Amino acid sequence: MSVTSGFAASMAPVLFKAGCPDCRARFELSAGALRLAIGGSHRTTFYSFTCPECGSAVRKPAGERIVELLTGGGVSTLRLHSTGNV
Repeated sequence: MSVTSGFAASMAPVLFKAGCPDCRARFELSAGALRLAIGGSHRTTFYSFTCPECGSAVRKPAGERIVELLTGGGVSTLRLHSTGNV
């Protein structure tokens, strides 16, 4: 995952480079095409998208740096909370 950004007179949309593990296609996605879920651990923190080439649902782990890039680029974020025994 990497970020491509251009700055001109007006701010250009941020594009994220990604790849599909199923069809091996490489492409760029806008922030609206990605979803980020932040959980209580590295196992429950991930980003997801639908491959524009083959239509596969892709889910990949997101470490701290990926979370920073995605949130800074305007990706919609869902914070997951554990449900303790109540």
